[in-house]
Amino acid sequence: MATLNKIWQYKDLRLKILVTAGLLALTRLLAHIPLPGVNLLQLKTFFQQNQIFGLLDMFSGGTMSQFSIILMGVGPYITSSIIFQLLAMVIPKLEEMQKEGEAGRQKINQYTRLATIPMAVIQAYSMLALLKNQGIIPGWTPFDLALMLITACAGTILLMWIGEIITEKGIGNGVSLIITLGILSGFPKQFTNTWAIVSTGDISKIIGVLAFLLIFVVVMAAIVTITEAQRNIPISYARKVSGPKSYGSVNTHLPLRVNTAGVIPIIFAMSVMLVPGVAGKYLEQANTEWIRNSATYVVGLFQNNIFYGIFYFILVFAFTFFYTSVVFKPDQISENLQKQGGFVPGIRPGTETKQFLGSIIGKITFLGGLFLGLVAVLPFIVQSITGITTLALGGTGILILVSVVIETMRQIDSQIVMHTYDSF
Repeated sequence: MATLNKIWQYKDLRLKILVTAGLLALTRLLAHIPLPGVNLLQLKTFFQQNQIFGLLDMFSGGTMSQFSIILMGVGPYITSSIIFQLLAMVIPKLEEMQKEGEAGRQKINQYTRLATIPMAVIQAYSMLALLKNQGIIPGWTPFDLALMLITACAGTILLMWIGEIITEKGIGNGVSLIITLGILSGFPKQFTNTWAIVSTGDISKIIGVLAFLLIFVVVMAAIVTITEAQRNIPISYARKVSGPKSYGSVNTHLPLRVNTAGVIPIIFAMSVMLVPGVAGKYLEQANTEWIRNSATYVVGLFQNNIFYGIFYFILVFAFTFFYTSVVFKPDQISENLQKQGGFVPGIRPGTETKQFLGSIIGKITFLGGLFLGLVAVLPFIVQSITGITTLALGGTGILILVSVVIETMRQIDSQIVMHTYDSF
């Protein structure tokens, strides 16, 4: 309550909170404005029966299953951001832009925004074509298709713009908050459906719900712990002499997070998992019999929860190592430490430091990969234990919620501390 009073007490912080809340409310209003020409009941059934599309619908905040004007959500923008982040590792010009500071990052951000437009068109057309192939969209004229594509693309660009306004004028990362609110928007319906089951008085269902709640608390505590966990590598800087003055050595540490990759490996794995299912759905209507039979087999295989869960876990684990190697480079860190006169106590600067950091990051990434893999397949594990299907304990969603809430709380705390210092 004391923190809430401080938030309301400081005018500029209060304004940022109101701006953020207002714009997030606008995104939920847009999510309930549907495009015409689709059977919504059949559409919702399709997303409920398909695990990977259900996960995509969760990330979009239900806009896909409601066939909203913001059909694709901020998905194309996220895809574009990841692509440019990876391109910066292989294209020297983009890597130089990243090192230019704020000006370079602004240029890359502009390229990301521009790339979002064709990415939104491609993803929207793929989704519309898939829904048409499933008979959910009965058909369209060229004008209808153009109208839906333009609307879906404009919706994504509008959400991207709203997210950037929140980041600049409000509190927290705007795009992350939009995704978080979309995840939270599905909770009331889940609670309502679960209450309907519990109210019947079935003892087995009540025990299942209680077990679910217990697992939820444990999972939440584990995710918070792993998200905040880090390995601190001690760093010392040698004594410096400047004229007649001598400065003593400085001891600090290099933090290595257990979950360095964040939620990105799950997004990568989800993108890969989406391809066979989508291709299979398309090819089920093929004229060639062996292609049609192969497509049906692939679709059935990915509907098998055991195969799906194992394959998903392996992909997430592998992508955790891949993305960590992209964002964390021991050779660059070792080189920078050596240039600044820093070293790890007991480890020689240069090659030995590089090998030491590589060994440490490999060990903690192994744990981080196992953690992310378990988070990804958590819904299958929980549903098999509790037998409750109305509540979906999506570890990915909780991971995003925890990360965004922690980051937003830190920003609010930093704003309060800044005002506290100003008042002295």
